[in-house]
Amino acid sequence: MEVLEAIKNRRSIRKQKSDPIDDETLEKILESARWAPSWANSQCWRLVVVRDKNIKTQLSDTLFRFQRPDGPAPNPTAQAVIDAPVLIVVCAELNRSGCRPGGEPATDKGGNWYMFDTALAMQNLVLEAHALGLGTVIIGAFDAEKAAEILGVPEGFCVVAMTPLGYSDQEPRTVPRKELPEIVFYDRFGT
Repeated sequence: MEVLEAIKNRRSIRKQKSDPIDDETLEKILESARWAPSWANSQCWRLVVVRDKNIKTQLSDTLFRFQRPDGPAPNPTAQAVIDAPVLIVVCAELNRSGCRPGGEPATDKGGNWYMFDTALAMQNLVLEAHALGLGTVIIGAFDAEKAAEILGVPEGFCVVAMTPLGYSDQEPRTVPRKELPEIVFYDRFGT
């Protein structure tokens, strides 16, 4: 699969079959994240592969509920976290990416550059999963501190995102994208 084809056709999949994912396929997906670029090659991400249904259920409970006019509603991704054969949780080492030795920020973005680096690793991961016929959905609306507690994430690290990983059990819908003139400017913003 060509890279641009994978980028254009990857969709958020919130329903996965319970079919297991073999170790070779999983390793290819994890390997793709390993090769993501990062600030000064800091490679601040850590990936927790969760197969245990009890742990997935606990992590599902950390997802934020959505406020609707008729009251709170379950997060539509919560069941995917439980049902998918694998859940990958992306963590980051703090005070490393975007920082000088010793943890002092080396950019005016503060010490938050790890968010960019982990996003690059996550993008590689979901694109490789798609290329191998698996579905993912990137989840960020959850209680990261509670998730870290459940997973035993040590001090100095944080949980950034997670994705269920499995063979799709739904037809993804295509959503429109903005045209290039709406998002691309030349020489100066807005021109």
